[in-house]
Amino acid sequence: MLAAVTGCAGPYQYDDGTGVHDAVAAEVAGTWVNIDGTRVVLHANGTAQVENLDGQDFDFDDGWRLSGRGRWQLSDRDGGQLVRLELTGRTHADRRPGADATATAAAAGEAPSTYAWSMYVDRRKGGEVTLFFFFGDPDAGNAYVLMRTSAVP
Repeated sequence: MLAAVTGCAGPYQYDDGTGVHDAVAAEVAGTWVNIDGTRVVLHANGTAQVENLDGQDFDFDDGWRLSGRGRWQLSDRDGGQLVRLELTGRTHADRRPGADATATAAAAGEAPSTYAWSMYVDRRKGGEVTLFFFFGDPDAGNAYVLMRTSAVP
């Protein structure tokens, strides 16, 4: 599910957001997944559980994945809605499958104990909400897409 969502317009079409302004917290609360065991549970009360979530933008290149607890909030700005997910208590850090396992922690970027993601809120053609953020060089437009698997936990 790591996918480029930028199409022909390039990554700059998302500089200001996706243009989605009608998502509600109930559509965002639930269980979200991506490949290789990534699982994010956004509880209706604003708390979150994160399992094996990779870093955003250039942090992705460091190869670490985080698990733990935190909080989330849906916000709206001129360009569209965002989910701000903050990991406030790391319980585990791991390496992404395929990340250079021989790199030293300093060279690979040691996993942080707290972290924050800003995820774009988008809608698929059927109307369901998806979440994504860019990974690697943001100018490349590579998107880390989370798909919802269940409603409010």
